[in-house]
Parts: sequence; C-alpha cells; structure tokens
Amino acid sequence: MGFEAIAVLCLVVAAIILFATERVPVDMVALLIMSSLVLAGILTPREGLAGFSDPATIAVAGMLVLSSGLAATGAVSRIPQMLAPLMRRNFHLGLAVMMLTVSAVSGFINNTACVAVFIPVCIALSRITRISPSKLLMPLSFAAIFGGTCTLIGTSPNLVVNSIGVSHGLPPLGMFEFTPFGLLTLVAGTLYMLFLGTRLIPERRRAGELTRAFGMGEYLTEAVLLPGSPSVGQALAQAPLLHELDIDVVSITRGGEVLAVPSPDTVLHGNDLLMVRCNMDSLRELQQGGQIRLKTDLKVHDYDLQRSQAALVEAVIPPTSVLVGESLKSYNFRNRFGATAIAVRHRGESEVQHEKLGSVRLEAGDVLLIEVAGHRLGALKQNRAFVVVSESAVDRPDRAKMLTAMAIFAGVVALSAFNLLAIEIGVVVGAILMVLLRCMGLESAYRALDWKIIMLIAGCLSLGTSMEKTGLAEALAHGIVSKLGPYGPVVLISGIYFATACLTEMISNSAAAALMTPIALSSAAALGADPRGFLIAVTFACSASFMTPVGYQTNTMIYGPGQYRAHDFVLVGTPLNLLFWVAASLLIPWLWPP
Repeated sequence: MGFEAIAVLCLVVAAIILFATERVPVDMVALLIMSSLVLAGILTPREGLAGFSDPATIAVAGMLVLSSGLAATGAVSRIPQMLAPLMRRNFHLGLAVMMLTVSAVSGFINNTACVAVFIPVCIALSRITRISPSKLLMPLSFAAIFGGTCTLIGTSPNLVVNSIGVSHGLPPLGMFEFTPFGLLTLVAGTLYMLFLGTRLIPERRRAGELTRAFGMGEYLTEAVLLPGSPSVGQALAQAPLLHELDIDVVSITRGGEVLAVPSPDTVLHGNDLLMVRCNMDSLRELQQGGQIRLKTDLKVHDYDLQRSQAALVEAVIPPTSVLVGESLKSYNFRNRFGATAIAVRHRGESEVQHEKLGSVRLEAGDVLLIEVAGHRLGALKQNRAFVVVSESAVDRPDRAKMLTAMAIFAGVVALSAFNLLAIEIGVVVGAILMVLLRCMGLESAYRALDWKIIMLIAGCLSLGTSMEKTGLAEALAHGIVSKLGPYGPVVLISGIYFATACLTEMISNSAAAALMTPIALSSAAALGADPRGFLIAVTFACSASFMTPVGYQTNTMIYGPGQYRAHDFVLVGTPLNLLFWVAASLLIPWLWPP
C-alpha cells in the first residue's frame, strides 16, 4: 500500500473508534473525515462534497419527509388501536401480529418513525396484559429491523449500497429484489422471538404508574408558601427558595385555580400551594427557616399531575435529538417546551436521578419524566427532540389527508418498483406533493429532515471513495480473498457478511455500508465473481444489529423505556445474529449466484 492508502486506513480506524465510543457526534466525525481527506489532497473538493448530491443521500432525505407525512396524517397511528383487542385475548398471537405488522410498515417508512408510533401502544398494552414492557419493546425494535431489509427503501444502508453499486456500473437493485430473502429472515426472526427470544428477555420494568416507575413518591410533594417568606412577591425565576436549594415548582394552586407548569415570570403569593420536585432534606431546611409548610402525608399519583391543565408524560431521547449532549439548563428546557422535567433515567442505569437535573448531560436513550401544560402537549409530541412513550390521547386523523398521503406514497413505490422513475427522483417529487397537497406543512417537512443522518451518509461516502481511489479497498479485498478465496465465493460471501455484521454492532449501519461496499465489490472483482450477491450480503448484514443497544437507532430508542441492560441485547441478540449469518451463508449464494 502507498502512503495515501495508509493514511486513509488510519482515518478508517479512527472513524470506527470514534463511531463506537460516541465521544464525538457521529455526523461531526463524518464531516471531519471528509474535510481531512480534502485538505490532505487525497480527494478533490468536488469528490469530497459529492456525497451531498449522491442519489443515496437524496433518497434518504426524501424518504424521511415521506415517512413524516404519513405519520402526520395518522396513516400509521390507527394500526396500534386495531391490535389492542387481539393482544388482550391472546398475548402470543397478538405479539406475532404486532411484529408482522411492524415489519410490513417498516418495509416502506423510516424505521425510527415506525417504532416511535408503536412504543406508546406497547407501554399501554403492558398495562392491559400485565406483561412487562421489556417483553414487548425488544420484539418491536427487532421487527422493525426485519421489515427494513425487505425493500430497497426500507432502511438507509440499502440505498447507500445501491448507490455505490450503480456508481460502479452495476444495474440498480430492484425495489423488491431483497424481498425473498428478507421474508425468510423475517419469519425466522419472528418465530425465534416468539418461542425463545421473549423467554430470554428479563422483566426489567413492571407495568404501573409513571410516578412509581420513576420512584417519585418521596420527591414530589406539596408545600404551602408562608406569607412571611422572602420569595413572596418574587417572580419564580428570581425566588430565593428556587435559587438556594434544588427545587422545581411543577404547579401552583391559588384560590382554587391550578397554574400548571408556571412560567418563570409567575409571581408567587403568600399561601400558594406549590407542587414541588425536590430533595426532602432541602425542603425540611426551608421549612425550619419559616418559608414553607410541608404536607408530608400527601402521596402523589399520575392523576395529581394530570389534573385540568397539565399532563405527565414519559419521553425518550432518540439518537438524533438536539438534546443529546445538552443539559436541561443549557437548552433552556422549561421555556422552550413549556414543560418541567422532574426525573431522568440514564440509558443503561437502573437508578433514577431526581436532583440537580438542570446540570445533567443528556444522552441518546435517556428517559425523561415530564410534566407539560395541556395546550403544549401536542407540540411536545410532534417535536423531534423526544419520542413520547407514555399513554396519551390519540389525535383523530384527517381522513382526506391520510388517504392523499397514502396515495402519494404508493405512487412513489409503484413508479420505482416498475423502473419508471429513479427512487431519488420519486421521493423528492413525493415530498413536494406532500407539501403542495397539504398533507404536511413546509416547516414540518424541513423538521423531518434528519440532518445527522444526511451528514453521516454524505461524509462516509467520501471515505468510501477515498478507499477506492487510493487502492485501500482493493488491498483489503485481496487480503480477504487470499484467506477465504480458496474455499470459493460462497465462503467469501459468508465472510463479508460476518465482517459487516460485526462492524455494524459498533458503528452506524449507514457508515458500515459505506465502508464495506467498496471492499465487497473489490473482493468480487478479485475472485471474478458476480458482485450482486456480495452487495446483498452487505445490505442484510448492515441491518443485523441485535447484540448492542447502539448499533441501530431503534434499539437505542427502546433501551430506556424498557429499562434494559447492555447484556440483555447480547443474551437475546447473539443467537439471532448467528441464525441470520447461517441463513445468509446458505441462501444468498443460492438466490444470487456469484
């Protein structure tokens, strides 16, 4: 290998480490790598920026808008309501139908949007069936992964691999070319989860009230603000009782009127009844100072917080949230959302944090217990910073808009399936129609664009280009072929699948696709084999992330609400990964002969 190839190899290793440790946001890592390649002269500026105009990047962006349009019109939200009665009658049958339904939906819309719709129904069904939510949420995430592999548009790695293949002169992958093998893995994975997987999942969380689930009994209480307190007559933001100790005022009752989620400008009056989130020792210190009188016999329940003007909700922070890396104070949480965070459960931790929440650094997978003003609940549910997972009222969809959105989406799929329109053009036209026909607003369409994913794909594509340009991909491929080539293309495809599946457990699946596709193509060329099967192996392996909560976004989303531990995914996911690897090794060479 030449100097440039060695430099790119060092960047690849650095990228994998940074992606796996998440010390730097993944989209920033991708952009740093792209910039480094251009500044080092390995890529020209045009080559470095080509990822932003790549068909894969455009197709993913358009699919995000189309998926958001379907969700906004209620086209997907009605499905969980239809599943609830079946789940009540027979849990295993209901779970099977739910997984197959989720797989079918995720084959055509963004997996994250699909799981976001179904998390609340899983939480609600756990209360109805008295079955732990952890028994439902992991099958939900895995079902979305199964379904995403069945179509070209089901998940972003499929589009990335297809785009790289086309750039090498290969015919584009068909809309349903993945379906035969995808359906086989879907059925096998569903049966595994029904008969073995759910048995291996521990009951990490029991169904029950949110306040009890978050251990809020001794941290939420009512206190009367005494007339002689220095805080009387002060705005909430300047009140000494909030500044001296770690206290948040959740609501104020004054003259029979409840001020839910009071604003920082609310002026405190003597004898106000305050619902506060606090450390009890701190409150007692205030009580001894003559500022408040505690009502320590009060036991706070969900309905105490959900009275008249406010609601108590549980929300998970997805990997793409703007809150990742922020604190509640730095993001001005209360003013931006009209809500109060009263507890945080960190991803992978069993303990709930109630104190000094303002300075807590938030991470993907963290779960917040939030009290929000009733009129702000709708906006909170639509905000991409959260996925609200607690039970709440379902908005009645606009039937006309819902049918229009479904027709637009079906048209895009049909035109692409019959090769009448390139997928990247189809999704852009579909996204424009969603806005013009008022299925969603222009601002909603812009909010649907997940810039982290777009930047990640664009940046990683430049890394793939540099691997080919410097000969690194060819060198790595020759190394693989020298070891596995003597055993034939079937073993080589199996090796490519295994390496990709291991990589995608540590880094983003889109990044794994951009890194492994050039190696797969070079391996096929070195062996003189048809590269089709090699590309298919990469696409399926990129989505085979069942052993870690960070390899796939849907796993991260359900990690907090299910109160899982990292080893839960290892326990349940390892047999599933091995099952899919064996299936891929046997069936991909048969369905796509090398």
